[in-house]
Amino acid sequence: MDGSHFPFGRTLVVAPHPDDEVLGAGGTIAKLASGGEEVFVAIVTEGKPPAFDAATIAKTQAEAKEAHRALGVRETLWLRLPAAQLAETAHASVNSALLDLVRRLRPQTVLVPFVGDIHMDHQLTFTSALVACRPHQAGFPKLILAYETLSETNWNAPYLSPGFLPNFFVDITEHLEAKVKAMQLFASQLREPPHERSIASLRALATLRGATVMLPAAEAFVLVRHVV
Repeated sequence: MDGSHFPFGRTLVVAPHPDDEVLGAGGTIAKLASGGEEVFVAIVTEGKPPAFDAATIAKTQAEAKEAHRALGVRETLWLRLPAAQLAETAHASVNSALLDLVRRLRPQTVLVPFVGDIHMDHQLTFTSALVACRPHQAGFPKLILAYETLSETNWNAPYLSPGFLPNFFVDITEHLEAKVKAMQLFASQLREPPHERSIASLRALATLRGATVMLPAAEAFVLVRHVV
């Protein structure tokens, strides 16, 4: 879908971990930002010692800053909940953190991880984001899309968890290289092919999703809600 004819408006991209937003929606972020839309990225978790050392945490956050600058992100917001421990975190705390953000930013569009992702942090982020975007509040987001994350969305259990069946496509032909550059800036998260978190896999997915709708490159989403 051509963003120049379909205004997303102020957009909030919710990522469980730094780099999920680039893998799932980096091309869309670049497209919106280059078209003059305000795009915010909320990183829900961060690594905490002793599971993650301070140097690793600092490096990942520095990479995120550079990647987001390359994409044109207006502001990166760190909610700083414990990574890989959202299941042990009070659900109300996750809901509240995202609700405060939605109320403050009042985004028209929210991009969220897919509920069927294998990582529990992704599943819980999806649920809490929907709580934060409930339509009974003033100025609720009119468009909610779930993105796919390489190495999370495809590694779930077939038939036991929801499958990612996209029905909303964004043409990122002119912004694929911006997405690739942003992911390259996340050097600590990259892997060599044929790993899903490789540049080759990222390009291949963009080609596949594009071919589905006769485009050179696209990002695919599951439409969660759209109010017109």
